[in-house]
Amino acid sequence: MSLPPLVEPAAELTIDEVRRYSRHLIIPDVAMAGQKRLKNAKVLCIGAGGLGSPALLYLAAAGVGTLGIVEFDVVDESNLQRQIIHGQSDIGRSKAQSARDSVLEINPYVTVNLHETRLDSSNALEIFADYDLIVDGTDNFATRYLVNDACVLLGKPYVWGSIYRFEGQVSVFWDQYGPNYRDLYPSPPPPGMVPSCAEGGVLGVICAAIGSVMVNEAIKLITGIGETLLGRLLVFDALDMEWNEIKIRKDPATEPITELIDYEAFCGVVSEEAQAAAVGSTITAAELKELLDSDKPIALIDVREPAEWEIVSIPGAVLIPKDGILRGERLSELPQDRQIILYCKTGVRSAETLAAVKAAGFSDAVHVQGGVTAWVNQIDPSLPSY
Repeated sequence: MSLPPLVEPAAELTIDEVRRYSRHLIIPDVAMAGQKRLKNAKVLCIGAGGLGSPALLYLAAAGVGTLGIVEFDVVDESNLQRQIIHGQSDIGRSKAQSARDSVLEINPYVTVNLHETRLDSSNALEIFADYDLIVDGTDNFATRYLVNDACVLLGKPYVWGSIYRFEGQVSVFWDQYGPNYRDLYPSPPPPGMVPSCAEGGVLGVICAAIGSVMVNEAIKLITGIGETLLGRLLVFDALDMEWNEIKIRKDPATEPITELIDYEAFCGVVSEEAQAAAVGSTITAAELKELLDSDKPIALIDVREPAEWEIVSIPGAVLIPKDGILRGERLSELPQDRQIILYCKTGVRSAETLAAVKAAGFSDAVHVQGGVTAWVNQIDPSLPSY
């Protein structure tokens, strides 16, 4: 959908800026007016991770005058496979500060505002208010709904992207002119149904493919050129190398957004069944170590996927992936004569599995809080983490 330019042009470009952006200036559709709009634009990027990395670098290179970065995390070595805005020397640093330094190295004419805080219902409207456009590169449903609802309340457009393993999605939402995120996803998926990148993985280069499309949409919105993805969902399959398009329309049955809510409660981290099952049936990594060192007969069950098992496992464990247990196909492999102890990467999947195991009659089953990650961090740091 063609839309009016989001931003008025800046008064002028300096000689240095003309030299820098000359390849834009000679494109008739962009030209001086378009570049001046980019200079005058204020864009807020939610996250400086997989999608935020290419988005911030290309927004800076394109000459967006003001970039805001919302990020509270620090750089971890596992980020570097895809988060190209950070480097080896940044491990342990604030992601926001690392991203700022990379942006300024790309383009010193950009003003960078850091918002080193966790985005939530108490601060989203205040942070968003100073920006023309929001770019959402987050990886969880709670924040996605928060970003959408804040943009609807403020009347602001935003560019959204999502990645998982070999797939990506990207669209533009602007409630004033077309659909918003709730028209695409009226309600969140059941807790635990859609793993995060940390749980399910992502091919690093997918971030570049989707992140660059997000910036392309941002540029079109700012300058008013081309047909945006408003009302369209672009779906990328890297294995088959296909781009497919799905139409999105406003749903008249969608409840109007009047306020920000508790999005963690709205989306849920784990299901109510898993929460109930985990009450009184959760042990720590230290307690698991005591059990393993004792003579008590236990069955330690790893409910992750085989690829994760190959990276690291807790000694003495047996691999029975969660889906096989939830479908009932592998319940028969659980021994009846020992206490069942379940673990996954962080404790989310094992809590969901615990509910099914208890429902199948294993009333004394428990799961490990923090999963294998807690085991590595607290018990055996010589093992690899991921």
